[in-house]
Amino acid sequence: MEAKTLKELEVLCAKVRIDIFEMLMNFGQGHLGGSMSCVELFAVLYGKQLNVDPANPKKLDRDQVVLSKGHAGPVWYSTLAEKGFFPKEWLATLNQGGTKLPSHPDRTKTPGVDMTTGSLGQGTSTAAGIATAQKLSGMDAYTYLIVGDGELNEGQCWEAFQYIAGKRLNNCIVIIDWNKRQLDGYLTDVLEPFSIPEKMKAFGFNTQVVKGNDMEAIDAAIDAAKTVKDSAVCIVLDSVKGQSVSYFEEMVSNHSIKFSGEATEEAKKAIVAYKEFIEKEEA
Repeated sequence: MEAKTLKELEVLCAKVRIDIFEMLMNFGQGHLGGSMSCVELFAVLYGKQLNVDPANPKKLDRDQVVLSKGHAGPVWYSTLAEKGFFPKEWLATLNQGGTKLPSHPDRTKTPGVDMTTGSLGQGTSTAAGIATAQKLSGMDAYTYLIVGDGELNEGQCWEAFQYIAGKRLNNCIVIIDWNKRQLDGYLTDVLEPFSIPEKMKAFGFNTQVVKGNDMEAIDAAIDAAKTVKDSAVCIVLDSVKGQSVSYFEEMVSNHSIKFSGEATEEAKKAIVAYKEFIEKEEA
């Protein structure tokens, strides 16, 4: 990745994280942990990899994104706003009456949202269907399926994975956000997942593991996935819930956070730091 491109993506990450904090603080609470853990992924997707057009978000031959872990909607909304899919002013309406940005993504409400998600597991099946349609139509397009590691407790995920692998849907790039936690705690405490990469390999996926905060590695992994022609592909993001702010990374219950007191103060400190970074990089 060129240094100029990496710099632009780092600035995009900072802007997206500011948006996430401001959006959730404005509402008073929300799904911070799992949104923060995939900011770098969304920056790489929308800043470099995706064939999409903000002016024509429903163009037929576009790449499509399915955020199966729909509770991470804030990271998607923030990224879409930063890339011009809709006015940034919409972010202040998150999950409020009449909003076009509901708590979980809805393709009938938000420009740039390709699939409605939120009931965990179901996004895996719909992504498989979209990728199948792309194949049957002869489109040169990809479906990016983003799945949470806690979500893999759902049997529907593994049924969909078996289909994707069995049909060798190499145009469906499965990305697992392996941030090690879910709603009720650490994965290993709730239900031992064993090795997620090895399980995906056993299901027939060409599988890579990359650091979730390393955008060059994420970009390279996507490029490598696109060269695979004879099997399904999977990228496992070794990420941290609440990624980039130590206070929120270390918070015991960081799946959904109520913003008051110390949490609000730490969020404000993070926003100041991100703004200083952006100002320095754009000077």
